[in-house]
Amino acid sequence: MKRVAVIGAGAAGCFCTAWLRDLAPELSVTVFEAGPQPLAKVAITGGGRCNLSNSFEGIRSLKEAYPRGERVMQRALKAFSQEDTIRWFTAHGVPCVLQEDHCWFPKSQDAMDVVNALLHAMSGAVLRCKTPVIPSDSEGSLLVNGAPYDFVVVTTGGIPKDFSLLDLDIVPPVPSLFTFTVPDTALRSLMGLVVDASIGLQGTAFKAGGPLLITDWGFSGPATLKLSSYAARHLAETGYKGTLAVNWLQKPENEVRELLAKTAAEHPQKLLSSVHPLPQRLWEHIIRKAELREDLRWAELGSKGLNKLVSVLTNDNYPLSGKSKFREEFVTAGGVAIGNIDLNTLACKKHPGLYFAGEVLDIDAITGGFNLQAAWSTGYVCARSIVNSL
Repeated sequence: MKRVAVIGAGAAGCFCTAWLRDLAPELSVTVFEAGPQPLAKVAITGGGRCNLSNSFEGIRSLKEAYPRGERVMQRALKAFSQEDTIRWFTAHGVPCVLQEDHCWFPKSQDAMDVVNALLHAMSGAVLRCKTPVIPSDSEGSLLVNGAPYDFVVVTTGGIPKDFSLLDLDIVPPVPSLFTFTVPDTALRSLMGLVVDASIGLQGTAFKAGGPLLITDWGFSGPATLKLSSYAARHLAETGYKGTLAVNWLQKPENEVRELLAKTAAEHPQKLLSSVHPLPQRLWEHIIRKAELREDLRWAELGSKGLNKLVSVLTNDNYPLSGKSKFREEFVTAGGVAIGNIDLNTLACKKHPGLYFAGEVLDIDAITGGFNLQAAWSTGYVCARSIVNSL
């Protein structure tokens, strides 16, 4: 009987195990988990609701969703797509619903339904929690804690301390998906406001758009999280310092200028503060940053005042002084370098029988269900590859 060791009982490991049990029930599968229970992260992701996947609507290129690892994901999604994910969970007793933001969730809005479906699908495999392991290769044999296995699937979500035993190229992990600390008291006094805007790092090409949330520490929300993912390595190198540039209307300068000129022509006698394209508190903040009087009438704005207002609306700068963790998300950029693996099978080139799935690879995504989809797709590919090799 062929023996398979799956290292890590997270999303990728458990999904791989479920498919191994389905495709080749004759295999002996043992899942090792260092923590006290399986799927701990899945149980709390999405605020305990579990954002299973994304419809990918509006994603023009996979690079937009996967800043690192898009080449792997192109193949993995062809093997097991987001539609396949929803079909699988529905068939396993977890009907799903698609939200307006293109995110898939369990209809019950309960992550434990996802956890229980996965555990049920793993029936027949041996699950060993509180069991840290050390993978190694001795004279062509794969060992886990000294015991031989025919196949080993590493899905730890991070780099094991003794990974050096396998002599692989590792991309040093750095945080991804985090919020920005901004030491601007005037901005932070607007906490709770959400506006569709674009935010970028001054002096770089990194930029992201979408809902931007002002918090009591700085910026959060989907736009911020996307930018943190895109610029994860750059920000790590700069010590999470720099200048954030916000375009509050997500429009180019000429369009903003036309919009303001039209407003002035239609409401010449109205106060600048009374007619606005943004929430009242934010608009008043922008007027102050443009050094304009709030009792100024639109007819009195003039070309100089118009230029100031356009400048702040399209390129409003704030100092970035650090990062903050995004709630329950623990995503890193980095891991096992993609050059170590066969892109089609996720098998290790140096060690026959060794496979990798999930975040242990140098694959990570923006928020919105894309990271879990990577776990489902790569976990499936590993299971299918092992079964095809039998």
